[in-house]
Amino acid sequence: MTDWPYPAPEDDGGAAHLVAGVALPDIQIETTTGDRLSLAKITGLSIVFVYPWSGRPGVSDPPNWDHIPGAHGSTAEAQGFQYLVGHYQARGIQVLGLSTQTREWQREFASRIGLTYPLLSDADFRVADALGLPRFKTCGTTYLKRLTLMCWDGKIVRAFYPVHPPDRHAGDLLETL
Repeated sequence: MTDWPYPAPEDDGGAAHLVAGVALPDIQIETTTGDRLSLAKITGLSIVFVYPWSGRPGVSDPPNWDHIPGAHGSTAEAQGFQYLVGHYQARGIQVLGLSTQTREWQREFASRIGLTYPLLSDADFRVADALGLPRFKTCGTTYLKRLTLMCWDGKIVRAFYPVHPPDRHAGDLLETL
């Protein structure tokens, strides 16, 4: 039971193909740290949480955002991972966030809420397309659905989908490890 005030997503099977052993694409994408990174080249255990959109003060949410199951919660989810990032790192786990927003948008977001782990910009959907990540549209704009990939040496170990509630996801995930 949760007190999350926004609609919960249902498992529509959109991540059913993201199973253990699936190789991550060797595609270099920009990060908030200023470099480029390929998920296929990350060694060891990593958590990649995929989120649809992070808001910004003074910018309205996308149309119908309050009514789209799973849309709300990117800031709360990112803050949850930030709060627990030391616990993940103590276990040798790298935390990364991924969205289709630009690196500049993500940098502002990361700076504003104090993130110390990298966010990855897949603004051209190359990683999303290569992995077939689930999406939704509102008013003609496409967003990624919220999910998390647990990866080892460039391969998926497990996908968590749908993610709900996003504000507790980092803690819930840590408990499963």
